[in-house]
Amino acid sequence: MSVKSKYKEVLDLGEAFNVKDGYVEEEQGKLKIGGTTKTQYEKNQMWDKIKELGGESPSDIEADIKVEDTSIYHRHTVESGETLGKIAKQYYKDPSKYMAIFNANQDILKNPDVIHPGQELVIPNT
Repeated sequence: MSVKSKYKEVLDLGEAFNVKDGYVEEEQGKLKIGGTTKTQYEKNQMWDKIKELGGESPSDIEADIKVEDTSIYHRHTVESGETLGKIAKQYYKDPSKYMAIFNANQDILKNPDVIHPGQELVIPNT
């Protein structure tokens, strides 16, 4: 199996995230990838996938992933059935951090218990 095919899921994530200035090179059994994600969350998702496929300290991949907007963690479009707690669990692994999301979006949210599909929420850095 080539290194490129081993990390195909990472490359697919890069495409899904529309990584800017992305590059992929394979030389001497090592994969070199890089580019710029929109947010830290996207970068973390790519690193999580690299570690899932290659272990905690993979020696067959070199990744240089930058972040375009470091002022926020991510932007999230609300889907039907979601709550701020569910969104907080997705991004922070802790539903009790829902008030951080509410506080960052008080320009569009008036009540932490009322969100609507289609709203774009800022997910703040914690």
